[in-house]
Amino acid sequence: MMLNIHNRKNWQNWRTLRREGFTLIEVLLVIVIILMLAGALVVFVLPQQEGAEKNTTRLLLQNIETALDTYRLNLGRYPTEEQGLDALLTKPTFENERLGEKWNGPYLKPGTKIEDAWGNKIKYEVTDTTDESNKNAPRYKLYSVGPDGQPDTADDIKAREANADSTGTGSGTTKSD
Repeated sequence: MMLNIHNRKNWQNWRTLRREGFTLIEVLLVIVIILMLAGALVVFVLPQQEGAEKNTTRLLLQNIETALDTYRLNLGRYPTEEQGLDALLTKPTFENERLGEKWNGPYLKPGTKIEDAWGNKIKYEVTDTTDESNKNAPRYKLYSVGPDGQPDTADDIKAREANADSTGTGSGTTKSD
């Protein structure tokens, strides 16, 4: 009789030990839940990151525009294309000493990288200044080539369009278009 009780005790110990572990279905269920959470992360977070990158670039373009306008107020003109946007950070060489004395920079915070959120250099081009039809038109083009890194594509981010979006004016389009 004692042998029979001993065997019965072993059988109960084995059943309790077996219940302490995870079954295959429980492990698979946990894996499925983790995959669903990862999928939700991809669906909801990645679009937010793209929007944040575009907004960061728009803010950088607005800061550069402000710095360009301050530069123009001090020197009477915008930087040349040869000087580029670096003229906002470091004093460029000027054709005369008197003009160089008017430079009161840096016009951007020191250490500012003049790159968009995707690592592309911000483009600065001086436009034709002989057009007197619109005196309020900017004398430069300031834009980012966007995530694809190619100029003149749909994903480009232009400085004046960023301002037009926030004020509701500019670029010749109306809200009914």
